[in-house]
This record gives sequence, C-alpha cells and structure tokens, in this order.
Amino acid sequence: MEQLDIDLPNAKLAYTIIQSLLDGHEALSDLLVVMSHALDEDTLKALTMTGEWEKYLESKRSLEATRVQIETFTATLQQLEAGG
Repeated sequence: MEQLDIDLPNAKLAYTIIQSLLDGHEALSDLLVVMSHALDEDTLKALTMTGEWEKYLESKRSLEATRVQIETFTATLQQLEAGG
C-alpha cells in the first residue's frame, strides 16, 4: 500500500472533511428519493430529462469511482493512528 506524506492531525482533518461531504451527499440522495415519491409520473420523468439530473448522476458515478481512494486514505489514517 502506498504511504501518504501527511501528519496525523492533517489526516484527521481531511478525513473529517471527506466524511462530512459524503454524509451531505447521502442526505441529498435520501431527500431526492423522498421528494420523488411526492411527484406525479410526468413531473418525475421531466425532471430526470434535465441537465441538472445528469450532473447529479455523474456526481454519484464519480463518487463511486473514488471509493477505492477513500478506502486507501482511511487505511493510511488508521496506520498513522496506530503509529505506523
């Protein structure tokens, strides 16, 4: 595993920032699901045909693609915390 050149306090700060962004993205996704249930079929179909919807889906795909990087960062942070 590649070692990152970062000290423990900055690694913890980065982790906190990343986790906050992930939590916000998950909350937004949950809200969109709830809101979609309140829309009629035509409105929902129109919404999913917009550029904003495409940007949202691309954001979700991008986040999924970075999952491995996040896991690597988390493992490195755990090593830093363990003193290694």
